[in-house]
Amino acid sequence: MSIAKYFYFDLWLKPANFAAAVAPKKSKRNSSAVEDYLERILELINSKGYARVVDIATSLNISQASVSNMIQRLDGEGLLKYEKYRGLVLTAAGETLARNIARRHELLTDFLTLLRLDKQVIRHDVEGMEHHISPPTLRAIEALTAQLKRRPALLAKLK
Repeated sequence: MSIAKYFYFDLWLKPANFAAAVAPKKSKRNSSAVEDYLERILELINSKGYARVVDIATSLNISQASVSNMIQRLDGEGLLKYEKYRGLVLTAAGETLARNIARRHELLTDFLTLLRLDKQVIRHDVEGMEHHISPPTLRAIEALTAQLKRRPALLAKLK
């Protein structure tokens, strides 16, 4: 069964449903690495207009051979289309999944930033949390983040 089947989300979700949509839903074949690759590929495409194996390897600080293996896997899963020496593009399913992973990352980053944690601590913690957080916890963080943004006095009490 394809990873894409586990990860089709409607990008036009209401904010109240956002956390549920972007919470990780693990399949046997989904991994933190798959999510990291898709997130990074989307970032590269958005910033450079394309993503190549060498760019992905450099940004993830891993070998081009490892990236090539994962790219072939993601191509086989229907999450991207890859042509050797030409680059790759995300499929609709791959782009949807990558966008939801990025939004989950953004939500966790926003929450920890509100708590005025150090940027390095935030980066480290988000990388660990984003792959393992449960949907109920992500919904709670989303609701708390929204409340803290609307109530600066409440946020000040936390500091």
